Amino acid sequence: MGERWGAVALTSKEHYRSPFEPVMPGVTFLEYGDIKAATKLIHSGKIAAVFLEPLQGEGGILSATKEFLQSLRGACDDSGSLLVFDEVQCGLGRTGYLWAHEAYGVFPDIMTLAKPLAGGLPIGAVLVTEKVAASIKYGEHGSTFAGGPLICNAALAVLDKISKPEFLSSVSNKGQYFKELLIKKLGKNPHVREVRGSGLIVGVELDVSASPLVDACRNLGLLIITAGKGNVLRLVPPLIISKQELEHAAEVLLECLPVLDGSN
Repeated sequence: MGERWGAVALTSKEHYRSPFEPVMPGVTFLEYGDIKAATKLIHSGKIAAVFLEPLQGEGGILSATKEFLQSLRGACDDSGSLLVFDEVQCGLGRTGYLWAHEAYGVFPDIMTLAKPLAGGLPIGAVLVTEKVAASIKYGEHGSTFAGGPLICNAALAVLDKISKPEFLSSVSNKGQYFKELLIKKLGKNPHVREVRGSGLIVGVELDVSASPLVDACRNLGLLIITAGKGNVLRLVPPLIISKQELEHAAEVLLECLPVLDGSN
């Protein structure tokens, strides 16, 4: 339960943390992208590690800037803090890059992976640099439920498929097509503030709660979820989705948009 205890402590949303309190102490949350606040805190010399997603999923499909990630990397190098990228949702081809941080040319000391790694089978992985690995002794970091040969074989097959350049370019192409489609079909609606994302992790920010739209789409066979403060539609389709299926999804969204007119 230790890893869950730590992970819950690192999520900024109180409704995820409160049922498990008291959680691991010593965690400070900062506004995503606030270079000044982040560098000041890291330079205090009291920060062991900085955790963030290069592209936030739960936080609202928000992409970091290169300047932000570079400033974190520099501050961590100066202070001896570790930079940790959570790529559980944005990694493994989701953004059109194998790893989301590749788009920025900024590399972490530690990277966490899970969800898609074995194509739906349960697995998690932590990647570390040689320098970090040198400080971990054999047996210090273990798991009751990891590293099984069957699951790892599935993970290797997934990694082999996703890491192919032609597969990654197809994700980029479909993601760009989908964003343009959504802007064209939904962009003129007064409730739609922005369509954003990278590859096949796309967010549609609304000026009202997205829940009625999520419910209406589900009733028509389209499964989507919310993100951010509940006002962002989170669209994370399978990477093998076809353009025809993306077109159908956009049509369902367009058909269901009127339900937002009853929202406050």
